[in-house]
Amino acid sequence: MTSAEPTKAGARPKRSTRKPLVSANWKMHHDHTVALHTVRDLGMRLRPEDTGLVEVSVHPPFTDLRTVQVLVEGESLPIALGAQHCHAEDEGAFTGEVSAPMLARLGVRYVIVGHSERRTLFGMTDELVAATLRAVHRHAMQPILCVGESAQERDAGKTESRLAAQLESALGALAPEQMASLVVAYEPIWAIGTGRAASAVDAADAASFIRLTVAERGGPAAGEGVRVQYGGSVNPENAADFLAEPDIDGLLVGGASLQAPGFAEVIRAVGSCYRSPAT
Repeated sequence: MTSAEPTKAGARPKRSTRKPLVSANWKMHHDHTVALHTVRDLGMRLRPEDTGLVEVSVHPPFTDLRTVQVLVEGESLPIALGAQHCHAEDEGAFTGEVSAPMLARLGVRYVIVGHSERRTLFGMTDELVAATLRAVHRHAMQPILCVGESAQERDAGKTESRLAAQLESALGALAPEQMASLVVAYEPIWAIGTGRAASAVDAADAASFIRLTVAERGGPAAGEGVRVQYGGSVNPENAADFLAEPDIDGLLVGGASLQAPGFAEVIRAVGSCYRSPAT
């Protein structure tokens, strides 16, 4: 299936009980003033038919969270507030860290856990990822668990073994019903910020493996319920290619989410995979 098929006259839209989630990971970009203008611009660009089909979350830096929360709630924007990380402990002598209860108090709904940059740059282990997942769930927020392989692991044919190790550790922290509502973002490290996106086939194979692993660990309902995102050099031109695949349920978007016009186009491209050709 190609990216054009969902929008062709007579083409069959994608059918799934899982509502796609498109998440903007701003990383260390945008101060609170820029965040305010970016989210307001995004809210004005999103049409009801876009957000009726696609769930959207925005994950700004910690210093922007309060500003974005007030805007989203005050203007009833169809955007879920997200965070990029949190500590596994609820409080303590952890200079520079932010806890899950602090995020929950701000109305955060989604928390990215175990992003590849947290793993490679800040030494976040699989065990710490599992502990952080427990913290996020403990405070009634939804984790977006990131998994993915390096270029060296991919070239050595170890993609599935690396994904399996990351998933087994993380899933051990969750009950089956928590697995069913989990979001897992497959983000091949070799494709993040490089301009080199995985092919739709690569992403689909990884998503299928993730879903199978969740089902083996948590049962058929967990495997069917888990939403799998793809992340890695996503843009408006390739977004629909990934969402055309049956096991991919959304996108974790980096650089293409920093400006409202481009991110709105990504959201619209995802929606085109679910929209009836008549709409």
